Amino acid sequence: SLQSHHFPMKLRGIVATSSLWVTLAALLLIHTESARPPFSCDSSNPSTRAYPFCNKTLPIPHRVQDLVTRLTLDEKVSQLVNSAPAIPRLGVSAYQWWSEALHGVSRHGKGVQFNGTIKSATMFPQVILTAGAFDSHLWYRIGQVIAVEARAMYNEGQAMGMTFWAPNINVFRDPRWGRGQETPGEDPLVTGRYAVSYVRGIQGDSLRGGKLKDGHLQASACCKHFTAYDLDSWTGVNRFGFDAHVTKQDMADTYQPPFQNCVEQGQASGIMCAYNRVNGVPNCADYNLLSKTARGQWGFQGYIASDCDAVAIIHDVQGYAKLPEDAVVDVLTAGMDVNCGSYLKKYTKSAVQQKKLSESAIDRALHNLFTVRMRLGLFNGSPNEQLMGNIRPDQVCTQENQDLALEAARNGIVLLKNSARLLPLLRTEAMSLAVIGPNANVTQTLLGNYEGPPCKNVTILQALQGYMKNTMYHQGCNAVNCTSVAINEAVNIAKNTDYVLLVMGLDQSQERESHDRVDLVLPGKQKSLILSVAKATKKPIVLVLLSGGPIDVSFAKDHKKIGSILWAGYPGEAGGIAIAEIIFGDQNPGGRLPMTWYPKDYIRTVQMTDMRMRPDPSTDYPGRTYRFYNGTKVFEFGYGLSYSNYIYEFKSVTKNKFHFDRSSTAKVVKNSVAVGYLVSEMATEFCHSSKFSVTVVVENAGEMAGKHPVLLFARPPKLTNGNAMKRLVGFRTVSLGAGGRAEVKFTLNPCEHLSEANKDGLMVIEEGSHYLVVGDKEYPISITV
Repeated sequence: SLQSHHFPMKLRGIVATSSLWVTLAALLLIHTESARPPFSCDSSNPSTRAYPFCNKTLPIPHRVQDLVTRLTLDEKVSQLVNSAPAIPRLGVSAYQWWSEALHGVSRHGKGVQFNGTIKSATMFPQVILTAGAFDSHLWYRIGQVIAVEARAMYNEGQAMGMTFWAPNINVFRDPRWGRGQETPGEDPLVTGRYAVSYVRGIQGDSLRGGKLKDGHLQASACCKHFTAYDLDSWTGVNRFGFDAHVTKQDMADTYQPPFQNCVEQGQASGIMCAYNRVNGVPNCADYNLLSKTARGQWGFQGYIASDCDAVAIIHDVQGYAKLPEDAVVDVLTAGMDVNCGSYLKKYTKSAVQQKKLSESAIDRALHNLFTVRMRLGLFNGSPNEQLMGNIRPDQVCTQENQDLALEAARNGIVLLKNSARLLPLLRTEAMSLAVIGPNANVTQTLLGNYEGPPCKNVTILQALQGYMKNTMYHQGCNAVNCTSVAINEAVNIAKNTDYVLLVMGLDQSQERESHDRVDLVLPGKQKSLILSVAKATKKPIVLVLLSGGPIDVSFAKDHKKIGSILWAGYPGEAGGIAIAEIIFGDQNPGGRLPMTWYPKDYIRTVQMTDMRMRPDPSTDYPGRTYRFYNGTKVFEFGYGLSYSNYIYEFKSVTKNKFHFDRSSTAKVVKNSVAVGYLVSEMATEFCHSSKFSVTVVVENAGEMAGKHPVLLFARPPKLTNGNAMKRLVGFRTVSLGAGGRAEVKFTLNPCEHLSEANKDGLMVIEEGSHYLVVGDKEYPISITV
């Protein structure tokens, strides 16, 4: 270092000034570097030009092979964790695998920061509400927007990675699950379709797929949590130690189909293996699951990440591996590639040194990891010179994006009750409105979990005030838990207004990751507040519920003074506006419930740890979801009212009789109650040629235009062998003007849509009369020998 006392005074000043400039220049360089997106193969670095892995004209597999062969063992091990460091000698940048984008670019995870030019992102409704729109094209468009905003953040140097750990496509099996809000609901078909639409949108594919033939990705989607994961923390049982006992039958028709759709149709570039064990084997250490099923049977080509610290728990919690090195061997030989956490960084090298693990197992993982990074264009030099380098901050939070968030909220909100057509409310200058409840004047609750900072914040109260100036407000409860309630004050306000709207329900203090519910009722004294206000008002009241999971509101459903009930999920940044639009008639509600709403007593006979979908009458086990649960329901899956009345009719079915004995490939399966045909033994050509079209005419018999999801179900000949009572086989959304009619066409394949899983997990088409069902209309389909 320079010692100033060795210099004359004049020179000291020059040196001091020079040092100041050097310091400022260094700080500027640091700032510039931090604002630069991470990329490898910088063309301005002459030492990297000669590396084949930087040659964009070579096929990606060749480039990856070249890179992996250049790495030392220490460098290889360093790349097996989510925070992958740079490899300066090769010009390889650092990379962060862990970013989140469940319903918008999220502040959670480690890969994205909102500390630069971009301070916010479009926050769409939480997934459970978006699912209520039953609209694949909407889901795809949301994925597209998220990917563009994510690219803008990367280009701006605010994202250290482009791999986003979404969507969550676990079936919403139990109504108490804290993370049910993150999912598209309880139906495997809806969940699978959502996965495909979202993944295609995120990755830059077309709506119908097939556009990614060159392999390049706009962003990378990751379907999670593979598999049979739907319990977080419930009465002493947590997701880390839980062993899910799942039958082959339930695995085949409930837990696996969404992941199969995600891989085969969505072409997702990532999968996350879950914390829990399934039938004794940790998901991340299950070779049959990761390698044989996902990669072998479904053709998955991408990377497999562990949930965070899921490798550590294999040894530390589950005791499945005797030593830390054994856990490393288990996951890498099973087919996992990257560890969210530090376990592989700590123990992989010692596993190799102890000769428990071959270096080739590490190379296999690295091939998958670097392939995805190259598909994202992160080894092609400066992103500013690449295809997506022109996506800038002005493409985040655009009006168009915010309008899509509003559209998603409008289309997902479900009208559960509307006695005497209380809604939509009339509004005049003289009218007054009381808005009461702990969820009325909050913004964070609207977002749900895995959220980011929204483009704008509008509470439900603020949105309602935009419609009716004479609006009074009272919180009613101290918080959503409602341990303290101000009934008298709320009643006094309610008595003196024309209309009363209560905004109640749940929030993240009641249901979230690591926190399952223990009951299905409104928290604390919310019910008392609702009933007291309803009793005191002149007219019936409107009840708005925010929640991810279902709530037993039977008391409100049956109460004459509670005229209307709206379920609004966690409706995102524009949710307050959407709710106000529906309440005052600027929008016609069209959402339908993506999950069953059970009575509060349901949980008395059902342990959350019981993974069975099908009922067991011998033990009073009632089964789960609309497909198998035949008990009392508060509201059914697919239920949703509108300000219009929709009428259906089957116009045409191109084929309604099938004789499978004509196919030499049809293998007959018999048991004591049914005869069926094994789908796996049928030729693909035969199944394809058996497709048929169903055309349903839908009429809007109301006086208001509306958007309406049409749900087509199939019902089996007999409720034997654990058959579903009915199951969704198709859905389409139509927009109809008042009095409008539309034809909605479905294409069905009996091998897929009329088959049921047997106890061996094999799909079987049973002989007899199957029925297609839409609304109150049925159409028979005959299958005979």
